[in-house]
Amino acid sequence: QVQLVESGGGLVQAGDSLRLSCAASTSSVVINYMGWFRQAPGKQRELVALISSGGTTNYADAVKGRFTISKDNAKNAVYLQMNSLKPEDTAVYYCKLDSFRMDYWGKGTLVTVSS
Repeated sequence: QVQLVESGGGLVQAGDSLRLSCAASTSSVVINYMGWFRQAPGKQRELVALISSGGTTNYADAVKGRFTISKDNAKNAVYLQMNSLKPEDTAVYYCKLDSFRMDYWGKGTLVTVSS
């Protein structure tokens, strides 16, 4: 069983930065990719950014140029550096791990951006 633990959310003002972290509880899983999704109130969960085991990244258009995803293979961890935050970035951010066989999700961390 893999558990993902996210941290780093909070309340910030527009233009500020936050860094989200997500660590997997085990190193015994083979990772296809890890990533971040978000769900705003009343909206569907959407992709924010992904990073493959080989380091290939993919970003949603809404965050390109502002967010950066990175990983630490030794820690089975993924990070999301969020700069120039906007009120529309307000959402619960979820970490996801794809292990080829199964998807694992964290419980989410709330990011609130005030205008």
